[in-house]
Order: sequence, then C-alpha cells, then structure tokens
Amino acid sequence: MKFSPSFSCSAMGALILGCLLLRASISNAQLRPDFYFGTCPHVFDIIGNVIVDELASDPRIAASILRLHFHDCFVNGCDASILLDNSTSFRTEKDAAPNANSARGFNVIDRMKAKLETTCPKTVSCADVLTIASQISVLLSGGPWWPLPLGRRDSLQAFFDLANTALPSPFFTLAELKASFVAVGLNLSSDLVALSGKNFMLIVRYIHLTSKYLVNTKLIHILI
Repeated sequence: MKFSPSFSCSAMGALILGCLLLRASISNAQLRPDFYFGTCPHVFDIIGNVIVDELASDPRIAASILRLHFHDCFVNGCDASILLDNSTSFRTEKDAAPNANSARGFNVIDRMKAKLETTCPKTVSCADVLTIASQISVLLSGGPWWPLPLGRRDSLQAFFDLANTALPSPFFTLAELKASFVAVGLNLSSDLVALSGKNFMLIVRYIHLTSKYLVNTKLIHILI
C-alpha cells in the first residue's frame, strides 16, 4: 500500500543512539513536508505498511498510536520523549499516571524505526516516526490527510513530572481542562471537545464527514 504524498525508539543506550545522532544534522532545519523526499522517500510507505499489518491483529492500534502522539506533544512538544525508557538521569514518561498501564503501541513504533534503519539508517527521527504514524492512523480510520511538516528533533530526556501535571486528567473540572489546553496553545472549544473525549477517533471521523477538516489549524499544529 502506498502512503507517500505525490532499530528501536524506546530503548536507551545503543538502541536509541540512531535517534540522538539526528540532533546535529537537523537542529537548524525548518519543518517542511518534503524533509525526507531526498533522504528517505519511502518513509510514509514503510510506516503505513507496519500500521496496516498491525491492524489485522489489533484493530485498536490506530487509536492507540494517535493517543501516544497526543500524550507526547502535550508534554514539552512533539519530541518523542514519551518513547524513552528509564535511565540513570531521568524517569520515563511511560510511568507517569496518565500513561502507566494505558499508553500502548511502543512496540509498533519500534518496528517502524527498525525497518527505517534498514532502509534509511540514522535519517528519520523518532519524533517524526511517531508523527507520521499518527497521521496515517487518522487516514486509515477514515479521517483526512493534511500536509505534514517534518524534521523534528528527538528529546534527550523524558519529563516524568511534567507528564503527571500537564496531561489532562479524566477527573479534571471543565476549568482545569480549559487551562491545560490553553497552556499548550489550544484555546478553542472545538480543541477541547475533540481531544479530551474518550471517543476521539469517532469524533475525528465525524468531523471529517461533516466539515472535511480536522477541527482547526491549531489542532493540526499540535498533532504535527
């Protein structure tokens, strides 16, 4: 299946070295949709085919990947910090209350990265792997396709404490939910409704069918 538009991300040490080496090469780059056209032109196809294969045995994986990306972006930006395991210098965001025993899909992201390392070694950041995977998950669930700026840098550390405080809790009051969304630049009611509901993937489908847009540009910006 074609998704193009015209080693492990979670393990520490040697396994994450491929992600960390990207910092120097893309630190000053502007995000743009064609970032990998010359260096890894099949990145969308590789990632998309992994999701298609996984959907055959796990119909929930598209929603899980989108949630994973949302939880990553809400904590210090879309930097793949949620994928990092524990180290001697920080505690993983996977252990934070909003993620523990609920965030899933890490192994699928790792498979994507492993395939990309075979085809385009040390080229595609883990942050972009998760971002592209999220976009394709929306597409495969009946949602829209949008131009996806790429060229993100991977975080060198996780933010356990921030994940515990920044991510919206299911027990938040309406005022607390609004405040948490405003803190990351999402200040429209539609942002709150679409991203805080437990039926997020159904909402994405509904919005696509009725307006053909993913809520609004600000929502797209946090998803990318």
